[in-house]
Amino acid sequence: MVMTTNTSTNTSTNTVTGAGLDATANAITDAPASTAPQPRRIDFAKAARPVFRALIGFDAAAREGLDPALVELIQIRASHLNHCAYCLHMHTNDARKAGESEDRLHMVPVWREARHFFTPREQAALALTEAVTLVADRGVPDDVYAQAAAHFDDTELARVLSLILTINTWNRIALATGKMAGTDER
Repeated sequence: MVMTTNTSTNTSTNTVTGAGLDATANAITDAPASTAPQPRRIDFAKAARPVFRALIGFDAAAREGLDPALVELIQIRASHLNHCAYCLHMHTNDARKAGESEDRLHMVPVWREARHFFTPREQAALALTEAVTLVADRGVPDDVYAQAAAHFDDTELARVLSLILTINTWNRIALATGKMAGTDER
């Protein structure tokens, strides 16, 4: 996936409505990336240093006491759902460095169809990650929350939820500021 930043539009595109809009959007999406220079986006870490530091602290507190493999699985799944190539690249590399198998990494997007690769605890965390990440779709269903609560004590569950919140925030920062996969600018 190539992350591009489209900031200009053709005025004729702005006047298209209805089904024509869908066709125009598909044509734009399917078109090769522009070779025109892209506008500079802010360096969030520099422009909002106190916010960035607070988020780093929140992220570190969320991870505390959680299995590092579980942390990476959560971050990888949320990054898939958010289409954040920058974070997905970073966290799959971190998972590999921590000893995660290629088989499991390949199965994260289809974990429901490949449950035997993941423990029931990991499955509960992945389901909760999906529900919280896609919260606007249908909220966090009671059965998903109950399954997570059955596998994590209150403190762990609070940390898992916090981790899901932080990775979703990191994904949005990376996407909004045009971070490019493979640069790992931590």
